[in-house]
Amino acid sequence: MALRFTLRQLEYFVAVGECGSIALAAEKVSVSSPSISAAISQLEAEFGVQLFIRRHAQGLSLTQGGLRFLEHARDVLERARKLNDLSNDITGQVRGPLNVGGLVTFAQIVLPQIRRSFVDTYPEVSFRQYERDQLEIFEGLRSARLDIALTYDLKIPSDLEFIPLIELPPFVLLPEVHELSHLDSISLEMLVDYPLILLDLPMSAEYFLSFFDELGVKPKIAERTRDIAVMRSLVANGFGYSIANIRPATTRAPDGKPLRLVPMTGPVRPMKLGLLHPEGALNSLTVRAFLDHCRSRITPTHAPGLELPKGGTDASA
Repeated sequence: MALRFTLRQLEYFVAVGECGSIALAAEKVSVSSPSISAAISQLEAEFGVQLFIRRHAQGLSLTQGGLRFLEHARDVLERARKLNDLSNDITGQVRGPLNVGGLVTFAQIVLPQIRRSFVDTYPEVSFRQYERDQLEIFEGLRSARLDIALTYDLKIPSDLEFIPLIELPPFVLLPEVHELSHLDSISLEMLVDYPLILLDLPMSAEYFLSFFDELGVKPKIAERTRDIAVMRSLVANGFGYSIANIRPATTRAPDGKPLRLVPMTGPVRPMKLGLLHPEGALNSLTVRAFLDHCRSRITPTHAPGLELPKGGTDASA
């Protein structure tokens, strides 16, 4: 008997199995919850097995059969991906699915323009983007939910490869009326007595705080936020200063208030922006095409949506 199921149904099932929730899975794969539910029901009906135990308060948990099914579903999806890569190599065409991660601090600034020019060049690519923090990017690449990611060189593990594109030195964000805002550069020692609005993302926060650790001083953390837009607005409204590496083309906060961006001096390591991928990812013609596209669009003298330091920033230097 021919089995009547689709790779898309398997993708939705794997997403639910990994998230433990239809709502979270729907968010992850960017479809509606009813579509996810329908796919699960169709798979259970087709194979005659119960894949999940439904618990209203605790979401879904895999049955023993569901656990075994999950393992094989992942294998089927990976083999299907390799078939797609093989067909692209044979035909020399860039097409098929491409799942790209972007670090949340700059995904909304850089990635949409890169995506636009890429899909205009390769219209047969089904491009999906995912905004994640650094730990989520690592996990997504390892689980093959992401093919490649645009991120920083923050604690890159040995099983993933980082390809640097540009170097971004840190700078201080200040409200326009701050007493230090007139300066051409600012040292860490000058900041320790002022309140800090900390961008509190995994690894990013450690990076910023390491500046102070190296000097043996502690910053006065007034606020913590995981949202860079909130951070910029808090600074612009006078609640403190902050530190960042990404300089959007606009110097205004999301609420329209002006910001002053001042270079930092002292022992402050620049961050490298680049592409991160798992072993074997560049065997895919589509992934290689995206890598080449990013290399041509993100250079020491130009990057979409960003203001780069004068003189450029070559990450390979």
